[in-house]
Amino acid sequence: MFIDTHCHLSKEYYADIFQVLKENKEADVDTIIISGCDKESIKESLEYINDYSFVYATIGYHPSEVLKVSDADLEKLKKDLLNKKVVGVGEIGLDYHYGKEDRDKQIILFEKQLKIAEDLKKPVVIHSRDATKDTIDCLKKYKVTGIIHCYSGSLETAQEYIKLGYSFGIGGVITFKNSRLSEVVSKIPLDRIVLETDSPYLTPHPYRGEINSSKYLVYVAEKIAECKNISLEEVGKVTTENAKNIFRIS
Repeated sequence: MFIDTHCHLSKEYYADIFQVLKENKEADVDTIIISGCDKESIKESLEYINDYSFVYATIGYHPSEVLKVSDADLEKLKKDLLNKKVVGVGEIGLDYHYGKEDRDKQIILFEKQLKIAEDLKKPVVIHSRDATKDTIDCLKKYKVTGIIHCYSGSLETAQEYIKLGYSFGIGGVITFKNSRLSEVVSKIPLDRIVLETDSPYLTPHPYRGEINSSKYLVYVAEKIAECKNISLEEVGKVTTENAKNIFRIS
């Protein structure tokens, strides 16, 4: 019924990967897309997509990796992206939350990966934190579309992304009591929304404080159904189709 379009599946966080996947299936999460965003997680993600038919991956270098990524790493990334089960480039983007000292280097890495996505005709998964204007300015330069990961911005910003052809990854934040995201989501077209957990992070209410997992995706879907006044089944059906269309998953 559901697709988790963004999670971090790793032995670093989970002792038993097979058990995690079993619990996901039992919770009606039929497909998961792992985000490999550094060298180790990319390598691990490629192993899992080979081992499990219902597991896919997006791979790319997170802005936090900006000082660790070489041109050789980007060449290898291009080759790994040719794998049919690697369905997108990401998460990539810009993050100024801790400062802008490496802003220019982040932008260079971001645009190199946007160019790779454009050349390979792959969707992108965008991480943008305290960097909205630069993110939008970069995206405008390339013929790519995809998902704005973990969206928590304003309706006005969402409308700018929609004009560029982007959809929004909505996760556990929408269930937080102090979040205004539900107000924004109520006004974003459902055909622009996909579900994500960003597990092991951002666990939804009522399990906030515990390690997150794709099995909790239903709580995100229920909150979206509530704020849009539609059925849970409709949320599942439409967001699943959205994800399949974006990532070209049959």
